Amino acid sequence: MSLHENAALVLKEYADQPELRDVYLDHLAAHPDGMWKPCQAGHVTASALVIDPARGRVLLTLHRKLRMWLQMGGHCEPGDATLEEAALREATEESGIAGLTLLPGGPVRLDRHPIPAPCNWHLDVQYAALVPDGAVEAISDESLDLRWFPYAEVGSVADESVVELLRRTLGRL
Repeated sequence: MSLHENAALVLKEYADQPELRDVYLDHLAAHPDGMWKPCQAGHVTASALVIDPARGRVLLTLHRKLRMWLQMGGHCEPGDATLEEAALREATEESGIAGLTLLPGGPVRLDRHPIPAPCNWHLDVQYAALVPDGAVEAISDESLDLRWFPYAEVGSVADESVVELLRRTLGRL
């Protein structure tokens, strides 16, 4: 199964946000290259909110280009077999934490946001990644900073999409 086929299957099984889910599915049906950065109509990305429920905190990255506190994530790569694998790879690379596990139940939410031309849109499939005991983060080249935030502080540093991702993640926990 290709990553494109996996994404379509994951999205078909995702019950929340039906109108946005259908936008994603229509995009994939219309664009065989819709998983990849060169697709100028937009492309599917994968991300994960790194969460430490035992300590009531999340790890956010200060994105180098956007200069915003965000969850870990980014573009799918040819070696990614599934969206879940892409989200976990991105979370591991950007957090420096080995042994992350995705919260069961598939994607937590979808977030479609504009990006500069020529690509136009990110169609982000968002997961949550649980940290193992004793996890230690390490900043990557993609970040200006990496920091743990208590749940209650996320709204004061991050945009509404991250706040909503946290809210939905906590609802799953």
